[in-house]
Amino acid sequence: MKKRVEKVATTKGRIRAISVSKERGTQKVNVPRAELQAGFGIVGDAHAGDWDRQVSLLDLESVEKMNAKGLKVSPGNLAENITTEGIDLGVLKVGSKLRLGIDAEVEITQFGKRCHGRCKIYEQIGDCVMPREGVFARVTRGGSINTGDVIEVITNGD
Repeated sequence: MKKRVEKVATTKGRIRAISVSKERGTQKVNVPRAELQAGFGIVGDAHAGDWDRQVSLLDLESVEKMNAKGLKVSPGNLAENITTEGIDLGVLKVGSKLRLGIDAEVEITQFGKRCHGRCKIYEQIGDCVMPREGVFARVTRGGSINTGDVIEVITNGD
């Protein structure tokens, strides 16, 4: 009988891009750095506030999948705040904690989301992976993050 091998998360990766927008449901603009505020989110982003989806994460592979379908998208175009590289977000659990950069920490609160209709992104590119593959988090410890910073799994929701 074959043993079932459970897939585990890589414990470290990098922030490939940081993106913000002034309006929800729109493509975000890349910025080189951002300030995460505990209990709020990314300062200056439309999704910041006192709720469970303060910050959205999407791995670079998801962006590349969309490009493989013939779409021309880059980090931030799918409305994610943080595009990651090197961490398989899909194997984390609700409650997993990640350190971003030196000080900032987030806790995973949700995987995927119910889409709120055909948003501007869907209208522009014909598809959106955020409802299927996006990961959402609450900021538990504030701090500055920069493109290229390390992302580290602190706990995997255990």
